Amino acid sequence: MTHSWQDSIYQQRAELAEVLREPLAQLAEKCVPIWGDRLCINQVLREEHSSIPFCNFLYAVTTEGKQISDNVGAKGIQRGHYGRNRSDRPYMQETVPAWGFLLSDAYISHFSHHPALTALQVVRNHSETLGFIGANFMLRDLPVTSELYEEPGDWRQIKGDPAIRGTVFQQSRSESPMDRNIEQSLSILEEFLTKRGVFQCQIHFSSSQAIIWMMDDPFRYRILDREALIDPDICLVYPSHPYDSGAQIPQNKISKILDNMQTLRLSDETIYLRTASINIFNGMVSLTFSCDGSHYMRHDEFLQKNTSFWFGEVG
Repeated sequence: MTHSWQDSIYQQRAELAEVLREPLAQLAEKCVPIWGDRLCINQVLREEHSSIPFCNFLYAVTTEGKQISDNVGAKGIQRGHYGRNRSDRPYMQETVPAWGFLLSDAYISHFSHHPALTALQVVRNHSETLGFIGANFMLRDLPVTSELYEEPGDWRQIKGDPAIRGTVFQQSRSESPMDRNIEQSLSILEEFLTKRGVFQCQIHFSSSQAIIWMMDDPFRYRILDREALIDPDICLVYPSHPYDSGAQIPQNKISKILDNMQTLRLSDETIYLRTASINIFNGMVSLTFSCDGSHYMRHDEFLQKNTSFWFGEVG
């Protein structure tokens, strides 16, 4: 079963909350008899900081959000925050559940400008709510315990710039150098994808260029300009490479995918393909049209669509 990125976030948050809830509750209990005493609270936070996993720093605030301790981290007390008004921070705007523990949504830290989140634990003296213990966490310090998020293969359509969509019928396709040599250019790209170790190719039809990523050097991209895309000798620069058995797109489908892209580029003078990409391991293609609408879909779904799907019967 494929999970969305929201599902992965929910799992991560649930596991983190499970780890933090008990030690923060115990810390809050220790602060009850000394509540309001800055120095004593600082001392307790310093002694207990190591018991809160992954914590950047701790502090105490009133129910109104006024800080009544200093920030206390692994290196000791961080001056300059006592008396700070935290009432406008994102975590103070959330409703703390009845059980007294809140793990906030992530936000951008006011000082570090990096993604962070805060855990708030209610401090209670019997039925009276005194305030909160705040625990700050930098997302970069938190472990990722779920499996690496996998992009789903469902068809996704994303609208682009409304200014472009609003004037789409006032424009027409201008023939690019790649358009004039499109069959040869796409034959070269097929060679790269099926025989030269390219696993991702991004084709810019309007600007006559392609960007490729190689299996043997995946962290760097290479640009094929308009001259390279019409010169079969370019293939001599890149060594032969067997088609990877882990690819989700069958090798014999690459040619048909490129043929379909050529059709979408040339079939209509108003609605036409501007850029497209293929990733053989994702098994996906992407398409961005002149109306600035983008589509992401599985290669087999793409191959099932004809021009009437994209342009209507006129196309």
